[in-house]
Amino acid sequence: MERIDEEGARLPIKLDSTSNGEFVPVPLRRANVHANRLAHEAATRDAKRVGLTRREFLVSACGAASTLLAFNRANAAHGLTGGYFEVPADAAFDAQLAAAATGGKGEFVFDVQGHFVDPSKAWLASAPQDAFRWAPKAACALGAGSAPRAHLACLGPEEFVKDVFLDSDTDMMVLSFVPSRRDAEPLTIEAATAVQRIVDKLQGTRRLLLHGRVNPNQPGDVEDMDALKERWGVVAWKTYTQWGPDGRGFFLSDDIGMRFIEKARALGVKVICIHKGLPFGKQSYEHSQCSDIGVVAKRFPDVSFLVYHSGFVSGITEQPYLHDGRRDGIDTLIRSLVENDVKPDSNVYAELGSTWRFLMRDPTQAAHALGKLIRYCGENNVLWGTDSIWYGSPQDQIQAFRTFQIAPQLRAKYGYPEITPALRAKIFGLNAARVYNLNPVDVKRYTSRDSIARERESYEERRDPHFLTYGPRTRREFLNLLAWNGGSRA
Repeated sequence: MERIDEEGARLPIKLDSTSNGEFVPVPLRRANVHANRLAHEAATRDAKRVGLTRREFLVSACGAASTLLAFNRANAAHGLTGGYFEVPADAAFDAQLAAAATGGKGEFVFDVQGHFVDPSKAWLASAPQDAFRWAPKAACALGAGSAPRAHLACLGPEEFVKDVFLDSDTDMMVLSFVPSRRDAEPLTIEAATAVQRIVDKLQGTRRLLLHGRVNPNQPGDVEDMDALKERWGVVAWKTYTQWGPDGRGFFLSDDIGMRFIEKARALGVKVICIHKGLPFGKQSYEHSQCSDIGVVAKRFPDVSFLVYHSGFVSGITEQPYLHDGRRDGIDTLIRSLVENDVKPDSNVYAELGSTWRFLMRDPTQAAHALGKLIRYCGENNVLWGTDSIWYGSPQDQIQAFRTFQIAPQLRAKYGYPEITPALRAKIFGLNAARVYNLNPVDVKRYTSRDSIARERESYEERRDPHFLTYGPRTRREFLNLLAWNGGSRA
């Protein structure tokens, strides 16, 4: 069997320009280029020291530790010292130290934002024969052959299972949806359910939960909410306030949004996930911001509002929150909560999909973003999400978060918390378990012995992660993806 990346050319923790298809890829900064260079140099040096090939070293815990230590050195050289990856210096050579730093600690890892592209449905009608050919993962063995779009098998459900549940420590995931016209969905609810069945094979432990996509400003979507609940058993609703079939978005606090919220309440599925931040360009930009969140949270205390991406904007530098400021990005969420007197740990939750992945590039921004969210949303109301599969396996995001620490000087100056193991465990999954009425102990009991667990145990003896991403990495790839989706993001 041909092994993946036998030469060890790919790092286990990825700093690159890949986006989730909802924002134009942002080129790496000098500090990131420097970090990647130092990590490659360290991999060659450290692998020799422990007597492994580069590939063997990089797939080990020592490889992840070595990479994170190199990132620390580069970040410090560029003055990015507001946060750091808390990894012992000897972890690059000591497998036990490396595993203690980057490996699993028994956390319940519940990813509330996962994605899957159905490589066979109607949305491909507008795609060229080479759609997604640029995605590195499209070169997998499943894509061999001359059949049209055969390479799309590399994005299919079996590969999804490998990326999410074999190559990462993820226990559960919520499969989410993107905004789209009803006749051009990259993932239909039917296809999502088929993927769910694959993941839940045999014991049916429900590792994968489903959102119901609702664009309430699109005719028919609110009316379909009954069927999404009754037929498909969705656990929450996903909406994009900036999106509209005519290019115009809406606010949750206007008539369109209120009708949607009231319908969710009437159906008894009172979890609403809202894309905020990562704006779709200038059109209807104000609807991508969070001014409406505090308003509806205060009016509907029985509804849980999960703010996807937490209002993060890739072009805005995250800094301390200023009460008298008008800064964009995460501050629009915090300002809405403060102005509407929505207290921490109430019914507004900040989700980290794409936000954390982007902020891994800059530990100072990461420290401010996490510190603000934990302080103003509450330590019980920050949720783990990765936006994978766009970024490939989420394991590198998990390992980076397991080791991330806010610098003491920022904690002292701005009241940010120390990122303790208990706080990490909350963010990794305990907070989301409460939102979705799950008992993590019970879930772990079942998932520890289901078919995925048995497959994972066997796979550990021959681990072969690809360390690749799926999403667009250049502006051209992003625009191509946008065109193929009929103008919809992702």
